Amino acid sequence: MKDIKPLFALPVIVAALGYFVDIYDLLLFSIVRIPSLQSLGVSSEALLDKGELLLQVQMTGLLVGGVIWGIMGDKRGRLSVLFGSILLYSLANIANGLVTSVEQYAILRFIAGVGLAGELGAGITLVSEVLPTRLRGYGTALVATVGLFGAVLANFVAKHFDWQTTYFIGGGLGLLLLIARASVFESGLFIKVKEAAVERGNFFMLFTNSARFKKFIGCILIGLPIWYVIGILITFSPEFAKALGVDGDIIAGDAVMYSYLALAVGDFASGFISQMIKSRKKIVLIFIFLTLGAILLYLFLPIKTVTFFYIACGILGFSIGYWALFVTIAAEQFGTNLRSTVATIVPNFIRGTVVPITLGFKFLRGEMGIVYAALIVGVITIIIALIALRSIDETYSREMNYLEED
Repeated sequence: MKDIKPLFALPVIVAALGYFVDIYDLLLFSIVRIPSLQSLGVSSEALLDKGELLLQVQMTGLLVGGVIWGIMGDKRGRLSVLFGSILLYSLANIANGLVTSVEQYAILRFIAGVGLAGELGAGITLVSEVLPTRLRGYGTALVATVGLFGAVLANFVAKHFDWQTTYFIGGGLGLLLLIARASVFESGLFIKVKEAAVERGNFFMLFTNSARFKKFIGCILIGLPIWYVIGILITFSPEFAKALGVDGDIIAGDAVMYSYLALAVGDFASGFISQMIKSRKKIVLIFIFLTLGAILLYLFLPIKTVTFFYIACGILGFSIGYWALFVTIAAEQFGTNLRSTVATIVPNFIRGTVVPITLGFKFLRGEMGIVYAALIVGVITIIIALIALRSIDETYSREMNYLEED
């Protein structure tokens, strides 16, 4: 038991709870999309288009915030990001419950997106640096597994409260967590680098070295299928169910909940197995192929019942359960003076790819329908991820105490 005691240290627990609140707030829009837009006067015919717009705005905020918080994490410290990001998205979500128009909704989803961008990268960076190498994969898997249950809470709250109250609750949870973070300590590796005469958080260093740039792009693109599944197949699950002829009504919140429960299981499994076989890349490869199989099952349902549709959502969730491993790989690829920058930018750039993915999906949807448009976009993301996997290093046993040089 003593050997795994560091897994339950305060930084790990607080990072896990932070990601729990992050996921609650991030997915809340997907869960309350239809009732919230209906209450703002959006017609049934426009729900999909307005939903896509707001999702794109939120993900653009994540992309912008990823750069801001990532650089700040290397310049000012991991804790500054954990405090600043949660304060911003908590206040934005409270304000979100007061909107009276789609335009206000869009502005606040952008601001919330900027705030949400800092949580996971800073948390994974901190956990990666405070845990010993033998526990690093377990620690990041634990953070992601606990965090993903935020989707379950979001769905539960949405079933029992109106959509405005769900946003108030999310903001309140964030402010409570802000108080808990007062006792968390900074990464020792960051403190050492801060005391040294080393350039930190220079975003442009990622572009001045071809090998470093190739790794950076590779780290982003291996996660492309994850947010294709979440941003398209799960977010718009009611529309897919209708197109597939499912016999019954599908609730978006339930689809999100089942997929994220399975995603939590997948995250724990991928992190655990990667530690056991001492490889990150092999596990990512397996899960990418699992994702391809799950996409085909979902889009060509052999059984047209509500139960089987939710099972397909769960299989999709498990197959993309290399999310924590994906962020861990990004943190391990780069030195301490760039680690937060990359670990924060990478997951948010992937979240930001929902914008071009949804635009491509929308374009193809008009030509060939919702199912085959989704199939083409999904296969493209799988191919890109497989190519990108070749460009990154195997980092299972890498020590974290090193720097990136010009």
